[in-house]
Order: sequence, then structure tokens, then C-alpha cells
Amino acid sequence: MSKIMEKSLNFSGTCSGARVNANGLVHVPGYLDPDAQRVLLHDIESALAAAPLFQPRMPKTGKAFSVRMSNCGGLGWVSDRDGGYRYQATHPDTGQPWPPIPEIALRAWKELAAYPFAPEACLINFYNAAAHMGLHQDRDEADLAAPVLSLSLGASCIFRVGGTQRGGKTVALELCSGDAVLLAGPARLAYHGVARIIPGTSTLLPDDGRINLTLRRVTQPSCR
Repeated sequence: MSKIMEKSLNFSGTCSGARVNANGLVHVPGYLDPDAQRVLLHDIESALAAAPLFQPRMPKTGKAFSVRMSNCGGLGWVSDRDGGYRYQATHPDTGQPWPPIPEIALRAWKELAAYPFAPEACLINFYNAAAHMGLHQDRDEADLAAPVLSLSLGASCIFRVGGTQRGGKTVALELCSGDAVLLAGPARLAYHGVARIIPGTSTLLPDDGRINLTLRRVTQPSCR
């Protein structure tokens, strides 16, 4: 890690502000300081040059998601009409392996996840001003004991989270650039989604753009 990057990272100084939701979800506002956000954005832009954003589609219906996606890591999450939700080692359009997970994201996992094994996938979701993500569970992973860690860049959003049953009550959180969210323990299978992007809140990305990184462990470790 370069001296510039070392100076850019601000982790431990903000962890004391973590907020624990009633269902166990952990929200850490301002986890990444502005310099760290810019470094991470640069790393993501480099990753997207190798693994361009693609438009996932719903299984069976083929309806396009309103967000575009890519991945970093040994495995990447994809979805299409015929194959459904799944992880695979290559980009669906280029056929090339995914680029490595950025070092800042890996360091965030080490500090916040409290899990002894490294993430295998880092999903990159890109939201434009009109995009959203319906309520869903992250349950395509074999290792559901591992947490899911989310990092936000760009425009703020209204993030909704509920319980483990579809149709239950949800609460709204405003997620801002630099925020981290951890789904672990009772919250690991909580239904969650992005209701809307808040306009005029991004100084990092143009046109109310938002990037969400979601780090996940996919396979069961051979030895815990």
C-alpha cells in the first residue's frame, strides 16, 4: 500500500459511531473518510475498465434490473433469464475472470466483519438517479454464517430493512457516501433493499450516481 493510500484511509476513528438496529444490522456512518472514498472509487473505476457494468435480468421473466452490476474477486454474482441467480468465476459478457477486490474493501472486511475467512465476491451495484433495489435476502451463498458487508459511495439513498420474513415491517435508514452496513447474526437473512436515491447528495459521482459494494463469502471454508 502506498503512503498516499495509507494516509487516505480512516477506519478506526469512525467505528465508535456504529449504530445497531433492532434486528442486529450494524450501520457505521462515515466509515470511509472523503480521501478513502476517492481512492476506493479510483480502484472501482479501474476494475470496471476490465469488467464492465452489465445489465442483470430476472430469472424466467428476463426483466432487466434497474441497476447495472459488475464484480471483483474470485467469484461474481450474476443473474439472467435462463441461469437464474448464481455465482461464477467469469464476466457474463467478456468471459474474463473478475478483477481483484480493492485493498480498501478487504481492509474494511477485516475490521468490521469479525469473520476469519476472506470474502470471495465483491458485487458492484451502480445506481443512477432512477434506480432502486426491491426487498430481498442475500441467500445464494453456501456459507450463511459469514456476514455481508456493504460500502456506499456517491449519492445518498433510502435503505429499507426488515425481518427474515417477506412482507414484514421495515425501517428506513439514510445511507450516505462512506457509510458501511453489516448484515450478520440475526440480520444476515434480513430482507433489505434500496427504495430510492436522494437527489443532489453526491459530490463524488456525477448525476446523482451511487455505487454500492457488497462483500460476501460464497463457499463453505474447508476448515474453520
